Amino acid sequence: QDIIHDPGRGAPLAKIAFRDPYRFKKRTELFIAAEGIHTGQFVYCGKKAQLNIGNVLPVGTMPEGTIVCCLEEKPGDRGKLARASGNYATVISHNPETKKTRVKLPSGSKKVISSANRAIVGIVAGGGRIDKPILKAGRAYHKYKAKRNCWPRVRGVAMNPVEHPFGGGNHQHIGKPSTIRRDAPAGRKVGLIAARRTGRLRGTKTVQEKEN
Repeated sequence: QDIIHDPGRGAPLAKIAFRDPYRFKKRTELFIAAEGIHTGQFVYCGKKAQLNIGNVLPVGTMPEGTIVCCLEEKPGDRGKLARASGNYATVISHNPETKKTRVKLPSGSKKVISSANRAIVGIVAGGGRIDKPILKAGRAYHKYKAKRNCWPRVRGVAMNPVEHPFGGGNHQHIGKPSTIRRDAPAGRKVGLIAARRTGRLRGTKTVQEKEN
């Protein structure tokens, strides 16, 4: 029916009308819009749906290499993975015996999920949103006003000693190790909490494949 903007979300939403299976009326649902869908387009959901952009079908019925978005983590949770604008997951392989499917997530990690999990075919619309620099504090103000109270963020070293463990001093410096143990009290738990290591990452990176 319509593609609408949701304040506080980077991706647009698609308003889709379905025929109610029990009553003679229509029900409207909001989906995360996939790149390339348009108003007036027919969207099909279910295991018999075709592999077209915007359709919703279980990942077990998709061929390997399919690009999907708004992927369910558990069957029936209505989509939890690859939902940000421009994001997508890739179907890697199927295991018919265990009814599991392996997918590659936007982070690069691989995850094994149930083949009954549904997903939208295609990538999330609104990609390239973060390529444009914010440039002004005013734009950041309006961006985070719609999202959450996390801007502006004052540095701890710029505060007074009563306000932060890193505050105070005749010049701005932390003055103590920035790493802190896991069981520290709440007011002291700032900085690099229970850091395994600090410093620059040196050497080649090995990606561990997560199985769960």
